[in-house]
This record gives sequence, C-alpha cells and structure tokens, in this order.
Amino acid sequence: MNKFKNEYKLTGKLYVSKILYNFVNKELLKETKIKPKIFWSGLEKSLYFLREKNEKLLQIRKDLQNSIDEWHLKNKDKKFNLIKYKRFLLKIGYLKKKTTNFKIQTINVDEEIAKIPGPQLVVPISNARYALNAANARWGSLYDALYGTDAIGSEKLDNRYNPVRGGKVIRYCRDFLDEIFPLKNGSWKKVNFLKIIGNKLLIKIDNKNIKLKYPKQYKGYRSDNKKLKGVLLVNNGLHVELIINPYAFSANNDPIGLSDLVIESAVSTIIDHEDSVAAVDAEDKVLGYRNWLGLMKGDLKVKFEKLGKKYERFLNSDRNYISSNGKNLKLHGRALLLNRNVGHLMKTPAILFSDKSQIPEGILDAFITSAACLHDLKRKKNSRTGSIYIVKPKMHGPDEVAFADEIFSKVEEVLNLKKNTIKIGIMDEERRTSSNLKQCIKKVKNRVVFINTGFLDRTGDEMHTSMEAGPMMKKGDMKNSNWITAYENNNVKVGLECGFSGKAQIGKGMWAAPDKMQDMLNQKINHPKSGANCAWTPSPTAATLHAMHYHKINVFNVHKKIGKKIKFDLDKLLSIPIILNPSWNIDEIRNELENNCQGILGYVVRWVNSGVGCSKVPDINNIGLMEDRATLRISSQHIANWLHHNICTTFQVLETLKKNGKNSR
Repeated sequence: MNKFKNEYKLTGKLYVSKILYNFVNKELLKETKIKPKIFWSGLEKSLYFLREKNEKLLQIRKDLQNSIDEWHLKNKDKKFNLIKYKRFLLKIGYLKKKTTNFKIQTINVDEEIAKIPGPQLVVPISNARYALNAANARWGSLYDALYGTDAIGSEKLDNRYNPVRGGKVIRYCRDFLDEIFPLKNGSWKKVNFLKIIGNKLLIKIDNKNIKLKYPKQYKGYRSDNKKLKGVLLVNNGLHVELIINPYAFSANNDPIGLSDLVIESAVSTIIDHEDSVAAVDAEDKVLGYRNWLGLMKGDLKVKFEKLGKKYERFLNSDRNYISSNGKNLKLHGRALLLNRNVGHLMKTPAILFSDKSQIPEGILDAFITSAACLHDLKRKKNSRTGSIYIVKPKMHGPDEVAFADEIFSKVEEVLNLKKNTIKIGIMDEERRTSSNLKQCIKKVKNRVVFINTGFLDRTGDEMHTSMEAGPMMKKGDMKNSNWITAYENNNVKVGLECGFSGKAQIGKGMWAAPDKMQDMLNQKINHPKSGANCAWTPSPTAATLHAMHYHKINVFNVHKKIGKKIKFDLDKLLSIPIILNPSWNIDEIRNELENNCQGILGYVVRWVNSGVGCSKVPDINNIGLMEDRATLRISSQHIANWLHHNICTTFQVLETLKKNGKNSR
C-alpha cells in the first residue's frame, strides 16, 4: 500500500501517477490558460462519463465476433453463400444500412493535408532524435537519397566517394529536371549558364537563351551577397530547390555550379503514440508526451554522438526566398505534424479509477496530446489554421468513430477550444470499418481530414474475424486476394464520393523494406496513380525518393479521371481469403511458420530487451522489414489460424519459435 501511495496521487476520484501529475502541472499546462485544477476536474468527469460507453463498445466487438464464429461453425459443411452471409451481417448489426450521399464539411484544414499531395512519414514519439528527423524531413537532398541507396544501383558503399555512383546521381537528377521542369528547346544536361537578373530566371545553352516550357514553375531564388545560392521551382504544389554552390565537391566541373536538388519531401508526418512505440507505464507515456510537447512548443532538442562526433538536433526554421516578382517568400521548413493516439481497446496504469482499475489509454492520449497543442495554437508554427490533428486507429465501425468524436468534444470543452478544432484521421484498418466506411466518415463529417489503408492491421483483422471459416492462404499470397483489391479501391472511392479531393487526405500504407528503394520507386508510384494524395514511408530518405512520384503524377487530375469509374465492391471486400482444401507440403508450411515466427521474435526481442517498439528486422530471406505491433498482429493471427485448422501442430510452432529465438537474441 505504501508503494501505491508513493506512485500515485489521489486527484478527485482518480489515482494519478505522480510522474504524470507533475508533468501535467509543471510542464504541459505551463504558459497556457488552463489551470491544473480545471484540467484534472474535466478529465475526471470525462473519464467517468465515457467509461461505460467505452466498455459497451468493446463488448459489442466480442458479441459480434461470437456471432460470426457461430455462423461459420453452423455453415462449415455448406458451400459459402455470400447473399446469406451479408444478410446475416446486416441482421446482427455488423453491416450498417446504406447512408445518403454527403460531402465532408471540415474547415480550417492546412494546405499540407488539403492541397499538397506528397509522402507521409510515420515515426515513434519515444525517440526524440527520430521525431526531430521526421519533422525536419519536409526537405531532403535528392543527391544523398540516390547516392546512399540502391535507387541507382547496388554497388557496395564505403567511406570513399565513388565517382561512378556520383555520375549516376547527376545524370538521374538531370533526367528528373528534364521530365518535371522541361525546357522549351533544350536539356538541363546542356545548360551552361544560370543566373537571376531582375528577379527573373535566365537560362542559357551555348549563349542561346532557353526558357522553361512552363514559366510558372519558376517560383523564386535565394542569394547571399548577390551570389546565387538556390533556384526555387514548383510542380504539383511541391517545391524543388536547385542548390548552386560551385565550390561543393558534388559540383566539380559543373558549368552552373549545381551541387544538389533539395526537394520538398515529407509534407506531413504522423508522430506515433501507438504501434511503433513500446509504452506500457506512466514513465513511458510521459516520455512520449514530453517529446510531443517539445514539438508543439518548438523547443525539442537532442544531443547525440555518431562516429565519434557530437551533434545537437533541433527543429528546422522556415526557408526564405525572393519570389519571381521580387517579394519576400517564406516556405515551411517542417512537416505538418499529426498525432496518432491509441485506439479504444488499450488501457493504461498511468491513471486509475477509484476502484483501482486502469483508465482507457485513448482518452488520456486525447487530453494530453491536445493540451500540448495549446502551445502551437498560440504560435501557429505547426498548424497555420489553428487545428489539432489526431489520427485514431483500430476503430470498429461507425459507432466507435462516433465515440471518438464524443471524446474529442469532451476535450474541446475542457480545454476551451472551438468545436471541431480537433480534426480526426480514420485508420481504415478493421474489417467492420472497411465495410461501413462511408457511414464512419458521416459520423465525423465536420472534423475528418484523413482516411487510409494499412495492409498489416487490416489483414490481421481479416483473419481474426473469419477465424472459423477455414485455413487462411499464405501471408504473401494475401496481397493478391480479391478482398485486398476491393479494400484499396473502396477506400479511394468512398473518399472521393465524400468530397475528400482538395479537402482531406486519402492515404495508402507503409513501404516496409527501407533498404529496397529501387523496388519502392518501381512500385509505390501506384499509390498516387490510384488516387492517394499521401502514402506512408519509413524514413526521410524514402520520403525524398517517393516525393518524385507526386511530381510525375498529378493526383487531383487522377481524382477527376477515376472518380466515377471505381465502384464500391462490398461483395469482393467480404470474400474470405481461405483455402478450403490446401495442398501445401511440409517445406511450404515450415517456411511460412519460420517467416511468421521470425517477424514476431525479431520485434519482441527488441521490445523486451531495449524498449524499442519499431525496428528493422531481417526476414528468413535476410531482407530487412520494419516490424511493429501491426506485423506482430498479422503473423500471430496467421499462426493461430493454421493451428486452429490443423495445418500445423503445436510442436511445429514451438520448435520454430525455439529455432528462430536463438537467431533473434
């Protein structure tokens, strides 16, 4: 009992961890108009008011799952009848009746979300250095991104400069300029004169004046003591700066002194409190909250050592230019930051109810992360429109989305914010949400700014929902299944139908192989082609490379072309990815188990040993993949399904875990 008193402070009818209590009173609310007494009283009332509904929604999840399990067991020996299945899902309330057409009404949305398609980074909040890197990834060196990855070839890299790779980088970037910023009668490869005269861009090839094919792409320039330092171009809302530094090693023998292309990359970044972090107690939570507070106040800094050198990292300032008409021009130096809270399921011991039970973690996240944003609402360095952006994961259907809206309304009341100041991003990663996506959006039509697809969590829930239907196909084959195609198309279809184009983000999921940048360049262009105006990347380098796709594809033009062509396909979405009579041999089963176990153990070992919630883990083919709780979910569900349907045995799973466990230590 003494230990309990030492750790918690009774605040009203809540037991609050002292480390959290002190953080809120002495740091979070400092220099805001919200007094600690008002905050704690408002949080207490909200928690007790929302507690019963939270539990009821979670019970509905269980009840629906039990009903679905029973239906599959009763119909086990019959041919799957989709019509009867849909009728059953509608009867139990899993499927909702169609809603009338509507358009979202969200206002005060920043241009990074509404108007500028581009890459989106996701980064764990528990690591301040990573969070700063991600916030600063708004701009990235294309030269560095190409030279340091396999995007231009797989030659082995070392500390010595490779002139062959350097030449490849320069040619690649000149080709990029020719494609995206074409000249009327010439090529960037042949330009040997580049100056700014009277704020106008002057380009020459062998004393012949050359103009941009699209003159409006020239936006401005940067100079120092009348020396040209950079030329600013723009395409599809994204900026590219030609860095002019004839003394740089990379500009050796370059006639115009072009030393780099710095391109607008991660237009927005999700700062994650969920799957990519390992936050299990008040100390962990406060670490994340403190880092988020630093981002919102703009004073987050971190000192570190790398290769024997000491560094200090902090938030980048805005970038200043002279526009083409001679006026001062300022561009944002950092990504627009969104905050991913946890979902409705999670609980935390950071605060306890009077009966000593843990409170819903998602409600605490909403209050603390929004309170941190009070500092930015005064400064308007992150959101220029005065909005707070919270991405809400793992919501099952419209009622749970409506509950998130209710949570945010309570936060707005306590923090004295205008209604709908808090904007919501809906993670379309649960089967019941995918099946009722339009109805989900309608519940938050005045605050929604984001929907996206995520293969891993969505596949995990697909398996969980249909566990009794039969053995699931191999995890790798899942990407080519009918439901996945429908899921990806439906998300875009519903977003466009609800008026997201030019108002909100339609996103696509993570590229999970950070070392496979050439593959990413070949494949991830399909995201903007599909109508997604943002897609997730695992690193600033990946964001810089992926940004080129948004120069090649005008996403808003895609919206106009595909808006009426895509059809919402509920039938394919509800098709179940099972193999009724599998003929997998022993080697195939062993390889699948090893792949799943490797992903699980690689993640868990780093979580337990180092407190790392997201890391690069080599798969059984030694390809590094980003692993977090989402990959743990899909792998564990797949093993559970194969065990349940006798595809493998408990002995096989245990032996595979033991074998892979030795390799993961």
